[in-house]
Amino acid sequence: MNTKINIPGLELDNPIIPASGTFGFGYEFANYYDINILGSISLKGTTLEARYGNPLPRIAECKEGLINAIGLQNPGIDKVLSEEIPKLEKVYHKKVIANVAGSTFEDYVECAKRFDKCDNVGILEINVSCPNVKEGGISFGVDEKMLYELALEIKKNVKKPVYIKLSPNVSDIVSLAKACQKAGVDGLVMINTLLGMRIDLNTRKPVIANKMGGFSGPAIKPVALRMIYQVAKEVDLPIIGCGGISNAYDVIEMMLAGASAIQIGSENLIDPYACKKIIEDLPNVMKELNIENLNDIIGGALNE
Repeated sequence: MNTKINIPGLELDNPIIPASGTFGFGYEFANYYDINILGSISLKGTTLEARYGNPLPRIAECKEGLINAIGLQNPGIDKVLSEEIPKLEKVYHKKVIANVAGSTFEDYVECAKRFDKCDNVGILEINVSCPNVKEGGISFGVDEKMLYELALEIKKNVKKPVYIKLSPNVSDIVSLAKACQKAGVDGLVMINTLLGMRIDLNTRKPVIANKMGGFSGPAIKPVALRMIYQVAKEVDLPIIGCGGISNAYDVIEMMLAGASAIQIGSENLIDPYACKKIIEDLPNVMKELNIENLNDIIGGALNE
């Protein structure tokens, strides 16, 4: 029974990767179990300068999910490279995914260039859901031309494989995926969170200080599956799928839609052992569904 997956930049013992922002810098979870069982780890989103994040409260619980507006709190690229990654290297012995975020075009490129020199980084995951301050609040991830130009510039300046993490808050995700392919990127990560909000019935005000935030969890799995399926039919790039995955059956379903590997997000916040449990359950579910090799099922539903 084969759970190994190869994608540009990473050789995975299994397709399970904790999603950025839900697993810290990884070493924190080594107190719970041997994190070397993970396929890889997507590090917390990192910007050029340190960020302190949005005002509290930042999280609101919902049925089948949660809303967060953390605001990319992180210590900045220099401290991540000099302090956080060395801590992780002591307890995790595989290459990781560096999640790159920014406010401007220049921020993204410089941050990607610095991560590119880090031996323990296998993939640069570019988070394009953040507002571009210089363009008056337009997100790179919803503008096809800006996304193409950003992806092209990053590719020109780095050697490691570049994956773009696409936002689902668009009308046509296929055209954005095609722009990434045209720019020469090596893969896609999809989907990021959906924009949502909750209102406190007593105060009659939004629950989180930022008013709106990213909605994630099991409720968004059908949306993620639909978008991965649509993109996989039209774009020839490996996809790391994420969005509402909470068990090994969900993993198989997302791979049938076209994903080559899977990121686990909100479930880590509910259960710190979530990834471990899914990795341990995966061979049993494969046996139940008569799957000998995970590579055989990638995109298995695309012709239906």
